[in-house]
Amino acid sequence: MKSNISPFLWFNGNLEEAMNFYTSVFKNSKIISTHHLPSDVPGQKGKILTATFEIDGQQFMALDGGPQFKFTPAISFFVNCTTQQEVDDLWEKLSEGGRKDRCGWLTDKYGLSWQIIPSTLGELMNDPDPAKAKRVMEAMLQMGKIEIQKLKDAYNQL
Repeated sequence: MKSNISPFLWFNGNLEEAMNFYTSVFKNSKIISTHHLPSDVPGQKGKILTATFEIDGQQFMALDGGPQFKFTPAISFFVNCTTQQEVDDLWEKLSEGGRKDRCGWLTDKYGLSWQIIPSTLGELMNDPDPAKAKRVMEAMLQMGKIEIQKLKDAYNQL
């Protein structure tokens, strides 16, 4: 069953650029629709006012609404990665022009927060052996970008 819930993003003058960026970074992404300001709006001819796009099957709606609202880390997009290559690729592309943070978090150049997390992290942290899970958590807390091999090394310590 397809969800009727979609994130709605408010951009400040850069909706078209951001939408093109996100759909270029993620596989299986596309622009679904755009709605432009009327041609009689001074200085805004051709500007996209609203848009709908899809990133890897998740639909997003967006508005180029101006400076009234800004993104905060209170809302982030969690990307579950299956390989280190996927983590590395998304980490570099999404953080370019933005900020790399701790524990797999980053803020992109548009101010959106992302969590780039390998599925291995959850698997190892949910181990029934609390000592192993704790070592994985401690290793993760030392990282910016999450590195699968370092997580496995911490898990396998004797």
